[in-house]
Amino acid sequence: MEWFSGHRDQAAAAPTKLIGREPEIGRLQLFVGRITEGAGDALLLTGDPGVGKTALLDHAATLAAGSGIRLLRATGSQFEADISYAALHQLLHPCLGEIPRLSPLLAGALSVALGLGEGAAPAQLLVAGAVLALLERAAERQPLLLVVDDLPWLDRASALVLGMVARRLAGLPVALVAACRTGEPGFFDQGNLPVVYVESLSEEAATELLTSRYPVMTPRVRRRLLDAALGNPLALLELPVSLGDLARTVAGALPAALPLSRRLQTVFASRVRALPAQVVELLLLTALDGTGDLRLVRAIDADRGGGGLSAAERSGLVRADESSERLTFRHPLIQSAIVELSTSEQRRRAHAELADRLADRPERHAWHRAEATEEPDEEVAALLKEVAIANLRRGDSVGAVTQLLRAAQLSPRGKGRSGRLAEAAYLGSLVTGDLSEAPRLLEQARLAGPGPGDLLSVAGARAFHLLHGDGDVDTAHRLLVTAVHEHDDPYEARDIVVIEVLYTLLMVCFFGGRADLWPPLLDAVGRLRPRPPELLVILSHTFADPARLTPQMLARTDTAVASLSHEVSSARIIRTGIAVAYLDRLSRCREALQRVIQHGREGGAISSAIEALFLLGQDSFHTGRWDEARQLVDEGLHLCEAHGYDLLVWPGRLTGALLAAARGDFRKAAGTARDMDAWAAPRRAGIIGAYASHIRGLAALGQGDFETAFHNAAAISPPGVLAPYAPHALWVFHDLIEAAIHTGRGAEAAAHVAAAREGRLDRLSPRLRLVVLAAAAITDPRTGPSTDTAALEQAIAEPGNDRWPFDLARIRLTYGSHLRRVKRTADARRHLAGASQIFQRLGATPWAERADRELRATGISHSTPATGLAALTPQQRQIAQLAAAGHTNKEIAARLFLSPRTVSTHLYQVFPKLGITSRAALRDALADTGGEEPADSRRG
Repeated sequence: MEWFSGHRDQAAAAPTKLIGREPEIGRLQLFVGRITEGAGDALLLTGDPGVGKTALLDHAATLAAGSGIRLLRATGSQFEADISYAALHQLLHPCLGEIPRLSPLLAGALSVALGLGEGAAPAQLLVAGAVLALLERAAERQPLLLVVDDLPWLDRASALVLGMVARRLAGLPVALVAACRTGEPGFFDQGNLPVVYVESLSEEAATELLTSRYPVMTPRVRRRLLDAALGNPLALLELPVSLGDLARTVAGALPAALPLSRRLQTVFASRVRALPAQVVELLLLTALDGTGDLRLVRAIDADRGGGGLSAAERSGLVRADESSERLTFRHPLIQSAIVELSTSEQRRRAHAELADRLADRPERHAWHRAEATEEPDEEVAALLKEVAIANLRRGDSVGAVTQLLRAAQLSPRGKGRSGRLAEAAYLGSLVTGDLSEAPRLLEQARLAGPGPGDLLSVAGARAFHLLHGDGDVDTAHRLLVTAVHEHDDPYEARDIVVIEVLYTLLMVCFFGGRADLWPPLLDAVGRLRPRPPELLVILSHTFADPARLTPQMLARTDTAVASLSHEVSSARIIRTGIAVAYLDRLSRCREALQRVIQHGREGGAISSAIEALFLLGQDSFHTGRWDEARQLVDEGLHLCEAHGYDLLVWPGRLTGALLAAARGDFRKAAGTARDMDAWAAPRRAGIIGAYASHIRGLAALGQGDFETAFHNAAAISPPGVLAPYAPHALWVFHDLIEAAIHTGRGAEAAAHVAAAREGRLDRLSPRLRLVVLAAAAITDPRTGPSTDTAALEQAIAEPGNDRWPFDLARIRLTYGSHLRRVKRTADARRHLAGASQIFQRLGATPWAERADRELRATGISHSTPATGLAALTPQQRQIAQLAAAGHTNKEIAARLFLSPRTVSTHLYQVFPKLGITSRAALRDALADTGGEEPADSRRG
C-alpha cells in the first residue's frame, strides 16, 4: 500500500511508522520475536478493503528482516486463481533448489504439484507434508517468515495446502502471517488460527495521517474527506489525489459524491458491478438523494415492482434501520462508487425523478431540479436562490454558497446572474476564507452584465473584498453608500442583500474609526421597514457609541446574549460577540464562540472562526487566562495568514501585544504598534491607530513612563470627553486616569471622571463600575486619612470582581499608591500586597515590580510571594484539578479546547509551583492548598 513508504526489496530498513496502528504493531513484534525461538505460529490479519492490512504485512516483513529472518512472499491474484498451485509456486520459488534434497516421495509430489516434474496429481496432504519438509530444511540455515496477501484470491489447491501447513508450524522456526478481507469467501481454512481484526483508524489517527500527507488542505475539505473515508487509510490517501485542485478548494461545497481514483474504484465498485441493473438504479437514486430516507427508497422500489431493496441489502452494500427509518451505505465511498459508475444522462434522469417525488420538500426539490437541468433556467435558478437564503438564515452558510454558485450557473445572462455571482463571492469570502476566489467571481459578475437589481450585490461583494483584502476603508465606504442610495428599495428589511450590505458598512465604519463615516449607516438602519433586524440595531449602538447606551438598549443587548445557547448561525454568534466586546460580556458568549471555532476547525466558516478565536482571546486576556489567550490568538493569526485576511489580523495582534506589554516584552509591543501605524495611516483605518495607542500606553505604564502613557490614552479620547464613535475609550479609561494622576494632571483626571459619571458609565458592567469608583476615589481632592471610601472597598471585595484580575490588580495598585500618599499606610499595604500577588500569578513582572516598589515605600521590604495554588494561573489551576481527578492529558485537552502538548507543558510548570515531582502527588498537593477538583469530574 502507498502509505508504507518502504519497498519490499528494502526489507531490512528500519520500520516506517504506521500512524494509529500501535496495538497491531505490538502484536506483530511479539509474533516475529518468537520465530527465532523456534515457536512458529500463524497469524491472520483481516479487515475491510483499504484498511491497511498490506501495510501491516510489510511492517512485519521489515521487522523480520531486521531480526535476520528470511522472507518468503506471495500475493493472491485474480488472474491466477484458476491455476492450481500458482500461489504456492510464487511463495516457494526462492527455495525450489532445495527440493531435490527431500525424500524421493516428497520431492516427487512437490515437483509435480509445482509443475517441475511429471506424474499423477499428488494428494494435497502429501503436498502439504512436502512443503513442511522443505520449509524445515530451509529454516536450518535461517528462520523463515511466510507473508501471504489477498488470501481469497489464492488458487484452491494452494489455499488448502497452506491452511494445512499453517496448523503444523509448532516447534519450527517458521511462521506464516496472512491477510484477507473480512467476509470475503475463499478456500484457505482459517479454522482456529489466531486473528487480528484490523479496524479503521481512529478520528485522531486519521486526521494525523491526512494532515501529514496533505498539510495545505483547507479545514473544510479535510473534514469532508475524514467523514467520507471513515478512517480507511487507502481512502484518506487516495481521495485527495482524485480531487486534484478541489482538495484545496474553499468556494462552495465539494461534490455530493466524491470522485474516486482507479484504486478506490477497484476497492469499492467491484460489488456494485455484479448487481442487476434494477438494483443499481435504485442504489443510484438512494445515493443522489443523500438523506437515507428509507420511506422514499421503499416507495421508489415498490413502483419498480419491489425486490430491489432486499437485493441491495443482501449484497452487503446498504443497511436498513427500521427503527430510525434510515438507509445507510456500509461505507460512504460505496455511495461515491455508485455515482461514478453512472452516466451523466442516468444521473440527470435520477435527479428529475427525485425532484418530482420531493415536490413537497422545497429545498430538496429545488436542488434536484437544478441538478437535472442542463440549460439556463431562471425559474430553477430563482428557486435555488431562495433555498440558499433559507440555508443562510439557519446557519448552513457553506451550503448557501454552493447553491448560489449553482443558481448563477443556471441563470440566463442579464437575469440576475451577475448578482448571484457577486453574492456567492461575498458569502464565499465570508464563509470559506478564500479572498483570492472573490476577484474571479466578481469578474464573472461584471462580464455577465449586471442589471439594476444586481448592483447592490456586486457593490457589497467588492466592498467586503476591498475591506478585508486591501483595507481600503474610504473606497469601500463610498462604494456601499452609493449602492444603497441607488438601490431600487434600499430600506426593505426582508431583503437579505440589503441587510448584509449594511452589516458590511457597519464594519467599514468601525475600522475607519471616524465620526463622519457613521451617519449614512445609522440613517439607513433607522429607515428600514417594517423594522430593522434586532441584532443590526444593537450593533449600530454598542459598536458606535457604547458609552451612551440607554438602559433599554442595554437590556436588549443582554437578551441577545441570552439567546446564544440556541443560535446556530456562526455569523449571528460573531456579531453578538462583537456587539458586547466593549461591554465586558464576552464571558457569557464563550460556549457559543467555542462552537463557532470548532465549526471552523471542522471546515465551516473560516472568517467567523478567526473572529471567534480573537474574541475569546480578548476575553481570556481580560479574565486572566493569559496562556489560553496566547494560544487562541496564535491559532487565529495562523488562519489569517493562510487565508489572506490582512484586516482581521489586527484585533488578534492587539491582544498579543497587550499580553507582551503586560508581561514586560516591551520590544514586541512597540514593534506591533509600529506595524499598526504603518498599515493604518495610508488606509485611514482609525481603529487600528487606536489599537496602537492602547499598546503604547499600556507599555509606557508598565515602564513608569506616565507622560507617554497619558498622550497615548488621550489620543483615543481626550480628557473630560467620552468621544462618540470611539468605543475603545472604554478600554483605556483607567489608563488615562492613572497617567494623569502621575503627571500632575489632576484637573484632567477629575474631568474624565465627571464625564464617566455624567454618562453613567458605571452601569454598563461591574468592571467599569469598579474602574469608575477607583478613579473617583483617587481624583477626589478631599480624600484623606478620614475619607470614607467604603463604596470602592466594597466594590474591590465584591464577589466576582476577580474575574478581571489584571484590571483589579491595577486598580489596587493605583488605589494603594494613592492611600500611601494620603498616609493611610496600613490600607495601602493591604492593597499593594494583594496587587503584587495577582501580578506575580499572571506573570505581569513589570507591574509586580511597581507594586513592590510602592510596598517598600510603606516600610515593607517586599511582598509575600505567591505559593501553592495561589501561584498557579487560572488555567494551570483548572488543568491541575482535572489531572488530580484522574483525567488524561488527552481528555483535559478535549475539555479545555487545548492540545495535549499544551496540557503537558502546563503540568510541567505546575509541579515545581506546588513543590511536587509527579502527577501522583497532585491530589494531595491540591488538598493541602485547599484546591478542589471540578464538580463535573467528581460526578463520574
